[in-house]
Amino acid sequence: MESIRALIAAAERESTLPAGDDERFTGYGVMGQPFSSGYLLALRRFPVTSLGPGYTAVWMRRPSGSWTMYTDVSAEVSCPRYFSSALESASVHRIDIAWLDDHRFTVDIADDVGLHWEVSLAATPVTKAMSALASALPAKLWGSAAFLRIMGAVAGPTLQAGRIGLTGRVPNGQGFRANPKRMWFISASTATLQGEDLGTLGSLPVQTRLGDFWIPQRGIFMMGSSRFDTFDPATHHALPAARD
Repeated sequence: MESIRALIAAAERESTLPAGDDERFTGYGVMGQPFSSGYLLALRRFPVTSLGPGYTAVWMRRPSGSWTMYTDVSAEVSCPRYFSSALESASVHRIDIAWLDDHRFTVDIADDVGLHWEVSLAATPVTKAMSALASALPAKLWGSAAFLRIMGAVAGPTLQAGRIGLTGRVPNGQGFRANPKRMWFISASTATLQGEDLGTLGSLPVQTRLGDFWIPQRGIFMMGSSRFDTFDPATHHALPAARD
């Protein structure tokens, strides 16, 4: 069986950015994992970015619907750059990812957050087929917003994950294009927050999103890259717009 841990170790050593003059990120993470308590966790790990150092981020949606993002670098060069207007808070912390074996890892944020999250991954015929298709697509298609809209519309029902948005706008206004190349389902996961058990795997009563970025209704782990329109902090505008 393929070792996901080995693939991630190679990505940490060898990841490169796609060509372009927009804001680019290459890495992996959990697109989103909802729990029966109403909490939802997501993970982003980008070993390389066009903005600065690689970083790790954990996204947390509470049962109330509020969002928090924890990152290990400043907000200006990490996820809050694109999502801050939709967040209740964002803060910088040490975030530790540790692989337990070829298909299981943990995520820990100590100090005043107190998050411990365990994740098990599994390949299925569906994820294998989707990964093979995505890996075979030419780069030109991955840059097409029209194609990404079609792919997202197909991927959601195929993965039984609700709506999936691979292109659109994030809360801060930038256009985005997500390019998932390999994927696995989360087969098991547990999490505690300051000792409170977040419950069993499930889906939210109503699927949630941040701008046009829909959070899947089941746990999916992906490797790939993301692109965002360049943001001008002087004018607070994002240019250019997402292109077809």
